[in-house]
Amino acid sequence: MTTAQALTGVIPPVCTPLTPRYEVDTGSLTRLVDHLLDGGVDALFLLGSSSEAAFLPDRHRRVVLETVVGHVAGRVPVLAGVIDMTTLRVLDHVRSAVDAGADGIVATAPFYARTHPAEIRDHFRAIAAAAAGRPLYAYDLPVSVHSKLTPDLVLDLAAEGVLAGVKDSSGDEGGLRSVILGRRDREDIGGFSVLTGSELTVDSALWMGADGVVPGLGNVDPHGYVRLLRSAWAGEWDAARAEQERLLHLFELVTVGRGRMGVSASALGAFKAALFLRGVIEHPTTAPPQTPLDEDEIARVGKYLAAAGLV
Repeated sequence: MTTAQALTGVIPPVCTPLTPRYEVDTGSLTRLVDHLLDGGVDALFLLGSSSEAAFLPDRHRRVVLETVVGHVAGRVPVLAGVIDMTTLRVLDHVRSAVDAGADGIVATAPFYARTHPAEIRDHFRAIAAAAAGRPLYAYDLPVSVHSKLTPDLVLDLAAEGVLAGVKDSSGDEGGLRSVILGRRDREDIGGFSVLTGSELTVDSALWMGADGVVPGLGNVDPHGYVRLLRSAWAGEWDAARAEQERLLHLFELVTVGRGRMGVSASALGAFKAALFLRGVIEHPTTAPPQTPLDEDEIARVGKYLAAAGLV
C-alpha cells in the first residue's frame, strides 16, 4: 500500500517537458503523468533531479506543481521537491508546495556553503515544521549537494518524527543497508520509508528490504519498473532479476551524448528524447545551459527503445 505517510512502490521523478522557448509544456506534462499512471506507478515525485529542478525558475516550479496536482486529483500521492541551497530559500518552496496541495515534501541537505551535521539536522527540522503536516522525505544526493546523509543522522531524525523516509541516491549500498537494518532494529522508529534512487540495482535493494524505487528511467518505461517491483514483492526473484537486466540495457541510452556534453545533460536529454520518440511529449527540449542532443544522438536513443520493445 502507498500512502503519503508510508510510501512504497514505484515513484518516478517526473521529467519537466519544455517548449522550444523554455516554458513548461503543460499539455505534454499532463500526457506524461497519464503515461506514468497508466504504467501503474504508486506515487509521483516532482521537481527532483530528473525534473531539471536546478535549472527551473520559481515560476516554472509553481506551474509544474499546480498542473500535476490538479491533474492527478488525488489518484496517487504527489511529492514536491523543495531543493535549494539554504533553509530560507527552501522554506519559500515549501510554502508553494503546501499551497499547491502537494501530499509530501522532498528536500536535500543545504549546499553551496559547507555545513556541519548539526546544521543539516536543523535544516530538516525547519522544513518539517513548515510543511503543515505533510511528511518530509530526505533526498540523499551527495554528488550534487556535497554532503552525505549518514545512517545515524537519518534514523535520529526519523525517531524525532522529522523524517518520514529517505530517497537514497548516494550509490552507497552499504549505507542503504545500514538504514534498512537500523530501521528494523530501533524501537523508536516506525512507518519510515526507505527508497532507492538507483535504476540499476532495484532488485538488490528490494531484496535487502527497501520499500520502493524512485527511477529517472521510470519516465521512459514505468511498466518495466512496476513489473520488477511486483515480481520482487511476490518473491519471484528470477523474474525481478530478468526485468532489472532488461532495464539495465535500456539505461545505456543515457550515454548517447557523453563526450560532447555533461553527464547530466546526456541523461536528461536521452530521457526526454525517449519520451518524444514514444509520442508522450511534444519536444525533447532541455533547459540551458545543457547542450541538447542532436539528430544522430536522438536516433541512437530510438535504437535503445527498439531493443527494449518500447517502439
